[in-house]
Amino acid sequence: MLDKRSSASAQSLGQSQPQSAAAHSSMRNDAPTRQAIALISDDADPAIDTNRQEAGERNIYVRRVGEALAKVGWRVDMFTRRTDPDAPTVVQHSPHCRTIRLDAGPAALIPRDQRFDVLPEFLEDFLKYQSKEHYPLVHTSYWTAGWVGLQLKQQHNLQLVHTYHSLGVLKYQPGVARSAIADRRIDIEQQVLELADCIIATSPQEKDTLHQLMSAQGTVEIVPAGTDLDTFHTMPQTEARQRLGLSSQEPMVLYVGRFDARKGIETLVRAFAQLPDSLHKARLVIVGGDDPAQDNRQERQRIERIVRELQLGDRIDFVGQVGHERLPTYYTAADVCVIPSQYEPFGLVALEAMACGTPVVASNTGGLRFTVVPEETGLLVPPEDVAGFAKAIERVLTDQIWAQKLKSQAPARVQQNFSWTGVAVRLSDVYRRIMAQSISHEQLWCPINPAEPAVASASASAVAPDQPESSTIQTVS
Repeated sequence: MLDKRSSASAQSLGQSQPQSAAAHSSMRNDAPTRQAIALISDDADPAIDTNRQEAGERNIYVRRVGEALAKVGWRVDMFTRRTDPDAPTVVQHSPHCRTIRLDAGPAALIPRDQRFDVLPEFLEDFLKYQSKEHYPLVHTSYWTAGWVGLQLKQQHNLQLVHTYHSLGVLKYQPGVARSAIADRRIDIEQQVLELADCIIATSPQEKDTLHQLMSAQGTVEIVPAGTDLDTFHTMPQTEARQRLGLSSQEPMVLYVGRFDARKGIETLVRAFAQLPDSLHKARLVIVGGDDPAQDNRQERQRIERIVRELQLGDRIDFVGQVGHERLPTYYTAADVCVIPSQYEPFGLVALEAMACGTPVVASNTGGLRFTVVPEETGLLVPPEDVAGFAKAIERVLTDQIWAQKLKSQAPARVQQNFSWTGVAVRLSDVYRRIMAQSISHEQLWCPINPAEPAVASASASAVAPDQPESSTIQTVS
């Protein structure tokens, strides 16, 4: 019999009733022709309620990738660490996609600098599933999951694909305060690049960064992230403003993201203060919350002090955390979305805003240079260039004919290039090539270590395209 935590979780996600463990097992065994693969995201739970404060881009990325892969024919198990003792062990997203929560350390949020310590327990619990499912390929996300992937590749010689999401060599540049775990992270990220079967970079810029700053070795394929086009799409701006209770007469500047010094919120606030008097009615709306696993409240308090010093308190709104389903309303209500990050490997916020028809002003760094097309979907500005951001924001707000052109071109770019289905198709191609290489010993790609024998895996041809699945979520404990 299911306990209360399973039912509660299903209700919190607004989905179907939980099913029995027997029914769950039967459903997974109904599709013997599907190839099982594992996605590992130890510290970003794909099944988390996106309204919760700790939900972020990685949670969404892994969840959407897993669901999309299931729709194109894979059997997908997504593994994460349990952070809530009442959360169900298994969350069924669709007939062939599920999240499995492993026990590693306390069932609670752990500070980032302490998460590496529980990885051996995570690996041990994962191996229980590996012994049953025999996953021939694992796709890991973030450096901690990358460490798990390296151990699995070494011990079981399976195929390892990895996505970084962020890089220690950029986070811990000279002059930036380094945590105790920094050196270990940088070393592991380099090992993953050199030893994994393939790295998935979300932009050409990320691929260049990997080879220039980390290692010239390693196979890197570019597969951009996607966005949910059913959720993020255009709607009348007046309707969005009405839903939020905002005036249609006030220009609106939007920031979406967490409070982190590297996100450049200070740059945006100071740029907003430099807007000309003709835009004195403009409002800056800051959407986002603190990471409960880090002491980011200090960063928010620091930003609030700057707002008071600049006497902008009556023109800047701190909205706090907003549910994923409400984000499109904020994007559409805005006249411009600003992403002033010091570095972004890709930038899902830019995609979401563009999908809603909102021009983007972003830092000219990382994957933002790939996502945002200058003069067509927005503008790019050097990171931390306060005056540059002020001028770019002013131009979008005042040149209405040109801004309207951006609003029509931005969603078209997203629809053509960044759907999750397209992401799944590209990843499937990478997976099949890797698995075919392990079976046939044909050198489809140059291996990292030619002396290492390839181990035969389940045939990639076992993956058969299937009809689109529903995204109903069910839970079992």
